[in-house]
Amino acid sequence: MLMTRERRPQIRTMRGWAIDVLQEAGAIRPCEAHGWMQDRADPHAWERAVDIARADPPAGVSPDAAAAEVRDVLNSIGDTCPECPPDLKGN
Repeated sequence: MLMTRERRPQIRTMRGWAIDVLQEAGAIRPCEAHGWMQDRADPHAWERAVDIARADPPAGVSPDAAAAEVRDVLNSIGDTCPECPPDLKGN
């Protein structure tokens, strides 16, 4: 049986590509109420994202540069939504 691998959609920026990879790996998720990305604090998902980035970087980008972008984007995302009231943060 022939197995095909689905390519990621064309993303216009490296940041957008990295966010897509982080979501695919389960490392981040959107806030259900506001859509802000939130770090899921899952070290295994973080490593999966870096592995995905190294294995399938965007055209013209080295595997090391792709992995560095994923790490940079992950470091810029918090674990709470800035718009949620304190009693809802982390949901």
